Amino acid sequence: MDDLIVIGSGPAGYVAAIRAAQLGLSVTIIERYPTFGGTCLNVGCIPSKALLQSSEHYAFIAEHAEEHGIKVKSPSVDFKTMMKRKEDVVKSLTGGVAGLLKRNKVNTVQGTARFVSSEEIEVDGKKLQAKHFLIATGSDSIELPFLPFDEKVVVSSTGALSLASVPKKMIVVGAGVIGVELASVYNRLGSEVTIVEMLDRITPTMDNQIGKAFQKILTEQGLKFHLSAQVTDAKVTKNGAELSVKMEGKESKLKADVVLVAIGRKPYAEGLGLEEIGVEKTKQGFVIVDGNFRTNRPNILAVGDIVDGPMLAHRASEEAIAAVESLAGKSSHINYMAIPNVIYTSPEVASVGLTEEEGKEMGLQLIKGVFPFKGNARARCVGETEGLVKVIGEKESGRLLGLHIVGANASEMIGEGVVAIENKSTVRELAYASHAHPTLSEAIKEAALAACEKPIHL
Repeated sequence: MDDLIVIGSGPAGYVAAIRAAQLGLSVTIIERYPTFGGTCLNVGCIPSKALLQSSEHYAFIAEHAEEHGIKVKSPSVDFKTMMKRKEDVVKSLTGGVAGLLKRNKVNTVQGTARFVSSEEIEVDGKKLQAKHFLIATGSDSIELPFLPFDEKVVVSSTGALSLASVPKKMIVVGAGVIGVELASVYNRLGSEVTIVEMLDRITPTMDNQIGKAFQKILTEQGLKFHLSAQVTDAKVTKNGAELSVKMEGKESKLKADVVLVAIGRKPYAEGLGLEEIGVEKTKQGFVIVDGNFRTNRPNILAVGDIVDGPMLAHRASEEAIAAVESLAGKSSHINYMAIPNVIYTSPEVASVGLTEEEGKEMGLQLIKGVFPFKGNARARCVGETEGLVKVIGEKESGRLLGLHIVGANASEMIGEGVVAIENKSTVRELAYASHAHPTLSEAIKEAALAACEKPIHL
């Protein structure tokens, strides 16, 4: 009997299995698909970032190379080669996870798991027992009831990452992270992309000022937005799809070769047998856990997307480590305020901590500072002057509450804010920390100076 059986091998599952093995526990991990890594490595984070990078290279060559004195005659896209590179990246990383599991002596089982009792699971007819179980099955795309996925014309994010060709016209339903990232890929590659969003703003969890600046940039890049618009019906034909969209009090028809539905994701608990053994879930299907990620069956834990919270791979990994360390008798904690969010468009968007709106709703007295990238020397050198940095602090204590960036390399720069919030640093400490020159991160220093005193370069 193992100490721990982990169900699912995504960023929550494989990290939990490896950390548990490092702590001396005997571990088996169950994966229903042929390769390890879950949605993130196989059909999510990794392949989408590979395509984003390839399309960004193409857009730079086509639109900006001449500014740098680089002349290229009529660049074109070899979509099959681009997709092959994406597949190679995925293969190398999923293989890497398999290697890590083997190196850490984690037993691996391919198959679909189902709880028979709180102490036993069945995997394709084979019974397995363990002292503890950790559910890390992740999430799945939500489809519209009148627009089911066929992954050819009506696609989820999975289908959008495996199209046979670049569509002439694409409609994206949903202006969240997945929607705008994949819209950016195909917009750069030549698709005419329209995004339909039911709310009155894109990426609604983002700081409002940052969100407005982000939408302006995306619009200038050629993306079209229909906000406060609702898809009410759809018809799939041989040549694509036609959507009925209610906007501005009227119903309009929108046509496209491909429709990407990116309205969110749902926890994946189907077929696990949780109801039969009495594991409690919310109405939305999320598994309910306590502070140590234990369900109401104490020997069964759950982490990642199947637990309510932001669906982020790095959040899942942090929860996985905390859960197994707690299981092994170690103290561990997660500061959810210090978990960053990133959108990998060009420019990128990244945030950590509170938005200005959240701070005001909490009744806090805020200080804030904003600095545009056009005032940053490195941004001018690399031709990335779009965007801004916004710093938010608490007035009385001066403590940093939030860092928000729309601009080049935001995904790497946000780590400074993560560490600062984790260590309860003040805005003034951020402002007076020395930043190498010339770097994009100097914009963080300037925004912090703007919040507590005055920026130098504005």
